[in-house]
Amino acid sequence: MKRGRIATAKGQTRRHFLQAAGVSAASLAVAGRCLGQGPAARKERLKLGLASYTLRKFTLEQTLDMTRRVGLPYICLKSFHLPLDAEPDQIAAAAAKVKDAGIELYGGGVITMRDEAGVNLAFEYAKAAGMKTIVGVPMPPILPLVNRMVQKYDIEVAIHNHGPGDKTYPTPESAYEKIKNLDRRIGLCIDIGHTLRIGADPIRDAERFADRLLDVHLKDISEASPKGRAVEVGRGVINIPRFLKTLIDIDYSRIASFEYEKDASDPLAGLAESVGYVRGVLATL
Repeated sequence: MKRGRIATAKGQTRRHFLQAAGVSAASLAVAGRCLGQGPAARKERLKLGLASYTLRKFTLEQTLDMTRRVGLPYICLKSFHLPLDAEPDQIAAAAAKVKDAGIELYGGGVITMRDEAGVNLAFEYAKAAGMKTIVGVPMPPILPLVNRMVQKYDIEVAIHNHGPGDKTYPTPESAYEKIKNLDRRIGLCIDIGHTLRIGADPIRDAERFADRLLDVHLKDISEASPKGRAVEVGRGVINIPRFLKTLIDIDYSRIASFEYEKDASDPLAGLAESVGYVRGVLATL
């Protein structure tokens, strides 16, 4: 991996970018406008959303409120906020709450699918909620079944990589190799933090697998190793400006969702900073 494209000496990528483009003031201004307001009305270079695992310690109502406060118009719900085994009427009620909040429920996950029953449950759940995408971890032996279900339901499956410790899909490449001959609605959710933690290159992988890139988890990490921990976007070692520019260059038209894993009990300030930083960067591209 060409590390220079992603990580530099501690803080250098962020300081250089902020000094060169004046993004610090823009980020703070954008973050300030977001807090207390609904999703941004202006057209953005990228569609930004939230992976609701970010707010895993909060109720659905609180999660929707905070999603609106940071101005994100799309959400992918984790089972903390909409249980997989919920009854159809409960799923419909939750989906209605999301819509009433002015947010689009585009997906669910991450959902692990280990067997036929798990696959059936995931697709029925997504269908009932009106989701377009399942962000999931289908076990390799059931991929032929997943392929048939994608064709039956016309619901995409974006396979999420989990980096070090993940024996099934540690990298985007490991997932791509297993699905490259399947229906094109089976693709990747590249988690840029886990990708870098295992020593792969999220920028290069976004380019290499652009034809199967269905979802992105935006985050930042403290170091490019398995020991890397979650930090506010822009404070870590991932070259966020370069990654965002890559998404624009490959004409990525899907959603890039923040999965802010730090400060689980009090995440709003760090999430707002992360959203503001990314919007500040996008304003300069």
